[in-house]
Order: sequence, then C-alpha cells, then structure tokens
Amino acid sequence: MGRMCSSRYERLARRLGWQRIAGVDEAGRGALFGPVVAAAVILPPKAGWRIPGLDDSKKLSPARRAVLAERIRERARAWAVAQVESSRIDAWNILEASRQAMAQAIAKLGVAPDYLLLDAISLALPQEQRPLIHGDARSFSIAPASILAKVERDHLLDQWHDVYPQYNLARNKGYGTPDHLAALRLHGPTPQHRFSYAPVREAKCWAARASQQPLPLDPESLVAAGGMSVGAAQQTDAGPESWQDRAG
Repeated sequence: MGRMCSSRYERLARRLGWQRIAGVDEAGRGALFGPVVAAAVILPPKAGWRIPGLDDSKKLSPARRAVLAERIRERARAWAVAQVESSRIDAWNILEASRQAMAQAIAKLGVAPDYLLLDAISLALPQEQRPLIHGDARSFSIAPASILAKVERDHLLDQWHDVYPQYNLARNKGYGTPDHLAALRLHGPTPQHRFSYAPVREAKCWAARASQQPLPLDPESLVAAGGMSVGAAQQTDAGPESWQDRAG
C-alpha cells in the first residue's frame, strides 16, 4: 500500500504540546543549473484550512501546482521561501546548501515555529524536529512546502530561460535531460551552472573545443610544420635500419 498524505504527524506533535508546526522542504537538489530553493509553511491547526489534493510536488502537474500554491499562500498562517545560489552549492555541497536554504526559509517566517517536520533531513536549529522519509508525500505540512519550493524554483528557471535560451531551461528546469546535456557540450556551462556536478565539469572540457593538428607522416610535412630541413627530416624518419647503418 502506497504512502498517503495526512495530518497524522501534525496531530501527534500537537498531543505533545507543540502548536506552531512548520513543514519544510526544498526543490532543485539534483539540478545542474541554478539555486536550490526551500520553503517553510505553518498551516492553521483547525480543520477548516484543509486543501484537497496536497501531495508531493513532483507528482503534480505544473498547472495543479500553481493552483495549490495560491491556495496555500492564502490559507497558511505563515509561509516563506529562500534560495541558495549555485556558487554556494559548489563552495559547500548540495546537502549543506539545502540545509542553509531551509534554515533561511524558517527564519523568514512571520510566525516562529516551535516544531519542524522535514523531508528526510535534520537541521542545526533549536526547534524540536521530525525528519520523515518521503515526507512530502506523507505530511500535510511538508507537502505544501514542497509545492511552494517547486513553484518558486520553476519561476526562477523560467526567468533564466530568457537569459540562456539555448539550454531550454523553461522545459528541463536545469535538470540533466538529454537536451540540456547536449547544450552543455555545445555551448559550455554558464556561471549559474553547478561546477561541482560531474556533467557540468565534463561539459566544460567538451566545450573547450581543443584540437590538434594531425602528426606529419612524411618529410615534406615535417618541414612545413616545424621548419626542419629536408635532410634532418629524412634522418629523423630513417628508422632502425638506418640507425644500425650509422652505428656500424
């Protein structure tokens, strides 16, 4: 039986006395281009806030995510998004960059949370926390954070598409799709690509278009390539038998 999004973990936290429960998630960890974006959401404790259709953002169509994101912003007690740029991802690593983006989103909330539900990650913060594997598909608090983070990042990538249309970012959202990888090999990476990711590093080498002239195979080519005299070229090309003749 598959996991279903529910308020189970929120109810358990409230029974322990926690009231301001924030769901936290990120989007873009696996992308080759652009920032990692995190969102934090605190929903009202009463049943009236319920938003039908909440689920892991990756399972939803862009149109459905946009509708749900608007409802989340309208009904949330507090919400915030934050991002960490590709240069910081390269300087730290994607896991630490994701944690930093999440911490920034939490800090920007208009209401300070006292309990955190997170998607398979823990943070160096004082609040009580519960990481959940596949939390964006299991928690009514993490799912909206997943949706807001995804919608925000997709919007940013649509804007970057106008700057770098050759990478088709509006469609691939910076992930390593065949068209993105082909564009990387052809054009090389941009400053917004993540150079700590192997496909970007390898593409930089491809895009350098290094070339080498074929090695000359006859004395006349040696003369043209290196200014060597025909006689010297012939001696160089003489081979083992001529060396033995000279040695004798």
